Parts: sequence; structure tokens; C-alpha cells
Amino acid sequence: MLEECGLPYVVHPVDISKGEQFKPEFLAISPNNRFPAIVDHDGPGGRPISVFESGAILQYLGRKTGKFYPREERARIAVDEWLFWQVSGLGPMAGQVKHFSSNAPDNAYALNRYTNEVIRLFGVMNVQLAEREFLAGRYSIADMACIGWVRVSRRLADDLAQLPHLKRWFDTVRERAAVKRAFAIRVDQAAAAGN
Repeated sequence: MLEECGLPYVVHPVDISKGEQFKPEFLAISPNNRFPAIVDHDGPGGRPISVFESGAILQYLGRKTGKFYPREERARIAVDEWLFWQVSGLGPMAGQVKHFSSNAPDNAYALNRYTNEVIRLFGVMNVQLAEREFLAGRYSIADMACIGWVRVSRRLADDLAQLPHLKRWFDTVRERAAVKRAFAIRVDQAAAAGN
């Protein structure tokens, strides 16, 4: 969203292997000690504000910029439905696949359960995208919320071969210049550059 809107930002890496997410200065920004979290130094009333949780950040930036988050209520509801769908389903399920494949690869029950759920969710997206170019009709924060999870999980569905509408959406979104720039950011490089 920051890249799409052309908003300036600085990446501050937080090393979870060293427990930096539990430091008081990070907990002041993200009390759940999770990512993402932002501090907008030009927040409401010109005062800084911190926002945590991806959905809340996307909605906040959409309201702030007037971009990718419609003002018309019916269109906004469509975006919110898919945003909350990602926040409550796609993200957590894909995260569980990553967790169990990395930390408990012998737990076949967990891997099968979460893998099958991600594939099911991909199927839901495929059906939705059969009738529209983007999840809520026009490109929005809902698409931004989902693209990263599809990117890291697409191999679960044989690289989307059986989901042609999802594949078309994925290829379209990842070719956006802002998405390419965002995907190119590596935290280790940002840390070395002082960003």
C-alpha cells in the first residue's frame, strides 16, 4: 500500500530470533508483538499514530490517502468482506502451513489440515475471480492483503494450474510496478542500508 500510494517510509527490521518483538519500544507500537505495524508521523491532527494489524493498516492508509479503499458504502463493504476474509482465513491458514512445514514437518495431520484449507480458500478466490478482475471488482486493499499469501503458498495448489482465474489475478497483481517494488524489498538489505 505504501508503494502503491507513493508514501515515503522507512523499514525498521525487528529480529524475532533475538526477541526484539518483546522490547517495550516495539510493544508500544504493536501490543500483540506481531507484524506488520507502522508509525505514521503525520497522523490525524498532524500528530504521530501507530497502527498494528495488516487490515487496520490498510484501512487507515486507504482513508488517509483516498486510494484503493472506496468511499461509497457498497463498494467499501465489498472490499471489507475480502479484507476480513484474508485476515481471518487466508493469512492464518497459510501461516499455519508455514509453521508446521518448518517446525513440525512430521505432523502429517496438521500439515494436511492447513494445506487443504489453503487450497479450499484458493478455490473460493478462483470462483470470485471468475466474474471480476479483482476480488472486490476494482483493485483495492483486499487484493493487496491477499497477494503476499498467495505468493508464498501458491505451490500448495500446483502453482495455481487448476485455478485459472486465481492464476490470472496473481499474474496481473504481481506485475504492478508497486507490487514488484514491494516484493523486491529484503529486510536484511534494508537493515544494511539503514532503512
